[in-house]
Amino acid sequence: MSQVLVAREPGSAGLAPALIELAGVEKVFRTGKVEYRALRGVDLTIESGDMVAIVGPSGSGKSTIMNMITGIDRPSAGTVTVDGQRIDEMGEEELAIWRGRRVGVVFQFFQLLPTLTALENAMLPLDFSRRVPKRQRAALARHNLELVGLADKAGNLPAELSGGQQQRVAIARALAADPPLLIGDEPTGNLDTQTAAEMFDLLLRLNAERSTVLYVTHDRDLAAKAHRTVTIRDGVVAA
Repeated sequence: MSQVLVAREPGSAGLAPALIELAGVEKVFRTGKVEYRALRGVDLTIESGDMVAIVGPSGSGKSTIMNMITGIDRPSAGTVTVDGQRIDEMGEEELAIWRGRRVGVVFQFFQLLPTLTALENAMLPLDFSRRVPKRQRAALARHNLELVGLADKAGNLPAELSGGQQQRVAIARALAADPPLLIGDEPTGNLDTQTAAEMFDLLLRLNAERSTVLYVTHDRDLAAKAHRTVTIRDGVVAA
């Protein structure tokens, strides 16, 4: 059953702070003398434990919003607060450490390293962050592969896996640091309908068990399964 969401003003007294708060966020990209306003003053609040779909036409600013929340892009104006921290004020090194520990990202085209096994791909964030002792990393990565139903494929290379299996490995990799926020950029966009539905069921389960989930999708049916849908049009929140 979908939870009931109650709108509130950011920072309301007596309530826990939201996991994500964008306030007056603008983003201008410049190429020479040409400017493109990707975001035009976005206000968005997402609660911990929520599952939110972001939809809108191509070029509306969906991916730019995701890049703001992950710290890949910085706002030209406004503030971005995630888990109580102003990530728009962080330096690059601090931001990289924060991102590795607090956010898991699942991409449309998997982005697995082809020469590494499923287990080694799932271990990568642990090797980079070094938060987990080296002797424990393989066991934790194997546990995450088990969560996504791929414990028996740990030794396989990406080329030996189907598209759906590769996406499951990508999700296991995103879960490596046990992040409170799981972000998908068209996470089912490169999958057939049945496999996409299976992937979404997995995201639903992860949301129920451990993570706030935020994803971009062009699939209206998948968007409708989220707790809440946010429509972006011409760089603003339209609905």
